[in-house]
Formats: sequence, structure tokens, C-alpha cells
Amino acid sequence: MKRSPAVAGQFYYGTAQKLTRQVEQYIDPDARKEKAIGIVAPHAGLLYSGSVAGSVYSSIEFPETFILLGPNHTGLGAQISLMESGEWEIPTGTLLIDEKISYRIAMNVPVVGKDAKAHLFEHSLEVQLPFILYFSKKAKIVPVVILSATIDECRMLGEGIARAVREAGYPVVVAASTDMSHYVHDDVAKQNDKKAIDRIVSLDPEGLYEVVLRERISMCGYLPVAAMLFAVKALGARSARLVRYATSAEVSGDYEHVVGYAGIVLR
Repeated sequence: MKRSPAVAGQFYYGTAQKLTRQVEQYIDPDARKEKAIGIVAPHAGLLYSGSVAGSVYSSIEFPETFILLGPNHTGLGAQISLMESGEWEIPTGTLLIDEKISYRIAMNVPVVGKDAKAHLFEHSLEVQLPFILYFSKKAKIVPVVILSATIDECRMLGEGIARAVREAGYPVVVAASTDMSHYVHDDVAKQNDKKAIDRIVSLDPEGLYEVVLRERISMCGYLPVAAMLFAVKALGARSARLVRYATSAEVSGDYEHVVGYAGIVLR
């Protein structure tokens, strides 16, 4: 099955030439590239979050496959939905799904549903693809979106992903897609987002889950990030760094209703 782009021309430019130029604005050619086990990257329109996403993707050695974990904003499909086979198309190219890994995740994790429906209109993973294709035309993907999950289900998913990565035996990066606080004052966003980011860079999935719920932080992808943290810890991650943080106010000038964006590398 081929998944056609759902948000081309909205979240990013809809032609190959314009999209390449758009991504180039956000790439850091001088960034030191490090071997990453996981990353956190945002998924708003590139105009708003492209500088943060570009900084993250510029900072890593590219793997053979990205396991992409994102929130399910559309409500379609299973609780945790894996698209197991096929390819994803955007204006600058096509990415194949890594079936070797996707089949293993489906086998390892009973809570995962094999479900392409959930991915048809979801933007959280699609917005990663312009950056991935800019740096690599060969990289494969494994797309997973989460509608709801307990912390134990996040752990099961993360540890199942780690098993699949170890069995694959080639370089893989687990990429969690999230935006941070939504539609609050810039000061509130920065304050709340720091609490969540501190837990992420401490490799503390339980702490992230707890602080988001306790402080009511409107971080749409805290479940994908928690699952990613369980995965990278099982794969031996020891440290993490915040590459870049920004809010939409830097582009829009509106400090009353901002969305926060964090880019993090875990290694």
C-alpha cells in the first residue's frame, strides 16, 4: 500500500523544489553529527517548528531505519497503530516501510494493532519525512501512532521495539514526534515545558508521564516520547541533550497563545 501525503501544501510546501528549499533553511551544515539511539522532534508546520526539527536531524548520524512514534490526532484506528508494510510518499520522494522490524514489533507487542487507517490523515509522522529524505534517500521507516496508552503499555511497546532493533542488527533511530505546550502564554509554556524536558533528558519515562498528567501539560506526544524512552534505555542509552527549544511566538509574534517545540538527542 502506498500512503499519499495528507498535509503537503499545508504543513510544508507541496512541490519537490520548494520543499527542498524550505528544508534547507532549517538545516545546520556545521552541526557535529553524533550517533543517536533516539530523538525527539516536533511536528507543527515547518514555518513554526522547522528550525527545531532541522537542528535535531542535522545533529545525528543517519541510520538505515527510523522507527517513528507519534500521537494519533485523528482518532482513527487502534489504540496503538502500526503500519506494517508499504511505502510513504511526499513531494521529495518515497520511503519504504522496514518490514523486517515492523513484523517483529507486531509479534513482540500484543497491544500493537496492525492498522493503516490510523495513518491516512495523521500529520505527526509525515512532517518528519522532509527532513529524513533531505539527508537520506535510502532510509526506511516504521510508522507507529498512539491514541491512548497506560505507562505499562508504553513500557511494553518500548521494550518490544528495543528487542526488534537488537534482532535487526543494523543502525536504527527511535524518533518520537511531539509538540510541547499548546495555546498558553509564552512564559507558561517555557515553565511547563522545562518540567517535561527535564524528565526526558533524565531518561525518566515514568517521571514524564506523571509530570504531564499532574501539571496538566498540553504535550500531545508524551506517550510516544515515554515509549521511546523505554526503548532507548533498553538499548543502552546513557545520556540526552536538548539541542534546541523554541515557541511559535518567535515566528508569529503572538506571545499570548504559543505552542512549544523541543528537539532532543538521546545517546
